[in-house]
Amino acid sequence: DSIGQAQQTLKAADQGITSLSKLVESAKSIAKQAQQSAAPDATYALAINGTPTVDDTLVNSLSGTLTVQVGSGAVQSIDLSALTTVAGLQAELDDLEGVTAAISGGNLDITSTSSDTVTIGGTNAVALLGAGSAQTYTPTATVATPSTTRENLQDQYNDILSQIDALAADASYNGINLLNGDDLKVVFNEDGSSSQTITGVDFTATGLGLASLTGDDFQVNGDIDAVIGDLDDALTSLRSQAAQFGSNLTTVQIRQDFTKNMVNTLQTGADSLVLADTNEEGANLLALQTRQQLSTTALSLSAQADQAVLRLF
Repeated sequence: DSIGQAQQTLKAADQGITSLSKLVESAKSIAKQAQQSAAPDATYALAINGTPTVDDTLVNSLSGTLTVQVGSGAVQSIDLSALTTVAGLQAELDDLEGVTAAISGGNLDITSTSSDTVTIGGTNAVALLGAGSAQTYTPTATVATPSTTRENLQDQYNDILSQIDALAADASYNGINLLNGDDLKVVFNEDGSSSQTITGVDFTATGLGLASLTGDDFQVNGDIDAVIGDLDDALTSLRSQAAQFGSNLTTVQIRQDFTKNMVNTLQTGADSLVLADTNEEGANLLALQTRQQLSTTALSLSAQADQAVLRLF
């Protein structure tokens, strides 16, 4: 009974994973649809904190280089040892591609022209940025007028995440939900000394690493790329766990077949102890019946002989 119920619990979990995979694929389709729609205009800013005051004295004291790399593009280098003024530094910054840089309020401000990360380093990065080594910054996008289409698709995406939570909660059997963190213990013999514990997982949206979107999360293609990456990771987790549950189900089915065969073996052995051979017992019965008939005949003949003797007198 325990094995049979465990099979149904595993089947319920497998059906849940299949449906969850379809929901995640649907969410991925929505994300791609948003990415293919017209993107609104956006500006990208880099927040560089802890920057020391940049003035002529600082610039004149610098040596070495300042490097700037946008995304996976080529590394751009500025020779700081050749500069003596802020104006000279500004002129070099103006020649950088993929970013716009300016000395604003005595600080080095860099604004990206795309959503690509910007890595700033060089032998004097510490002097300009307050960093001891190269630092990678992720631009923050600001959208002036959000796309209505992308906002609607974002709402649809969040609705699917809600359905993922609901489906994960419903994938239970006999009060055990392997997709909502419950564990399943399968007992294989009569005294419980042989068993297997199947560990459950958390396959809610949060457990799959999927978070509800807010604000302008669907307005910038770079942010959508990150969402699609999370969805791909969720699909990988679902497929991996489906394989794990499939292996567990195979083990349970093998034990069920073993138990059925063992029951048949024990039943046959028990029958051998109490069941008679019909051929042998039939022959014994016939022999007893024959003896009974012979005894009856012998008694009858004996009685007839006694009567014949009595007639002589």
